[in-house]
Amino acid sequence: MRTASVSGFSTIIFTNTPIKAITRRECLLRFEWLIRRISTSAWSAEATLLMRFMSRFGYGSQRKHHLEQFLPQLSYGCSLVNAMSVKSSCIFAPRNISTPRGYARDTTNASIELKTDEDVIRFDIGDQSGEGGSLKKAKKTVKKDNISRKAKLNELRFYRLKAKKKMNSPNPEVRIRYKLEKAKRKEAWLIEKLRKYEVPKAPPETYDPEILTEEERFYLKRTGEKKKHYVPVGRRGVFGGVVLNMHLHWKKHETVKVICKPCKPGQVNQYAEELARLSKGIIIDIKPNNTIIFYRGKNYVQPDVMLPLDTLSKAKALEKYRYEQSLEHTSMFIEKLENELEEYHEYIVRYKKRENLT
Repeated sequence: MRTASVSGFSTIIFTNTPIKAITRRECLLRFEWLIRRISTSAWSAEATLLMRFMSRFGYGSQRKHHLEQFLPQLSYGCSLVNAMSVKSSCIFAPRNISTPRGYARDTTNASIELKTDEDVIRFDIGDQSGEGGSLKKAKKTVKKDNISRKAKLNELRFYRLKAKKKMNSPNPEVRIRYKLEKAKRKEAWLIEKLRKYEVPKAPPETYDPEILTEEERFYLKRTGEKKKHYVPVGRRGVFGGVVLNMHLHWKKHETVKVICKPCKPGQVNQYAEELARLSKGIIIDIKPNNTIIFYRGKNYVQPDVMLPLDTLSKAKALEKYRYEQSLEHTSMFIEKLENELEEYHEYIVRYKKRENLT
């Protein structure tokens, strides 16, 4: 049991301490001390309620005459209610507290606070945020984790049967909508996966771009075409290994060919801009067969770190390519299903018009 100050006075707050642990003498002395502290007439009703509580547990029969001598001083302008006349609605616990069944039924983990706001006496029951609540939550989580293997298989079987029922539905709209919902869920999942492979670009370094004349460009173009060394850009796209190979070729050669295969229409220009940014090279020519010729520059110095930090590794680049390919096919499939759904709706409209005419 503890006391808390409210508006300058002390009220008793009954916490989750078991009632059996509080001795009668201690409780009686605390109540007597509380009534002694009440010095204004506005708190007489509170004292009466305390007397009711004491009489319910049998405390009032022992030292009732000691407490009643203070009540006349706390007259509230009306007659005090007899402390022994307590209705059953005011019962806080059973008479026989030693009975384990009654104690378990009538006790709670919530704290009870006596409030006297605007001359109205009421008991406020706090939240049950004790050990009991946390234990219940822990038990619930344990129950979810301890699901048997058979229960999991039954749940999966239920979802499979539900999906099979939609797939084998005689209504074409149900079948199309089920495939469309499934494809959209997969599309959202793939977009979320691809966000993990987005590498923030490093701030561009300031350097003087070299100006080449037409004769120099023609000479470098013919030289690059005759040379046999090249750097392949495959399905992984531009990653750190491609830039590293370009620097290794520039160690002994002025130009290097970058062959993009497979490559979509217009993707060669994107690759050329990205490689020029990462390698600080100069684009000499872009061939129709998806070949790019790069020049290292007149004042080229091989960098200490030839692998850029803002690029993916070889394995990560392959994973990103697979997700991108899957996303592309899923988007095409969604578009196809939407067209099928529109055609089906148009067919239904035409069929209804034909029925109305006949």
